[in-house]
Amino acid sequence: MARPLRIEYPHAFYHVISRGNEGRVIFKGASDYGLFFKTLEDACSYYGVFLHTYCLMPNHIHLLAETPEPNLSLFM
Repeated sequence: MARPLRIEYPHAFYHVISRGNEGRVIFKGASDYGLFFKTLEDACSYYGVFLHTYCLMPNHIHLLAETPEPNLSLFM
């Protein structure tokens, strides 16, 4: 069964979690983390999202993002 659609609000805070399939590693080295940071920076700038904090681990990430516009799905 699919999850319900996420309702997005302006000026909302979201705790975003993304995990590798079956708990597998998604960052294999420093260059993977660097590419992720650059992509995240570009996306924040393009979509106007404020990233308050983050935690990157080898097999998943946590982000605390604020969206001035209701555009979390576009940002992700």
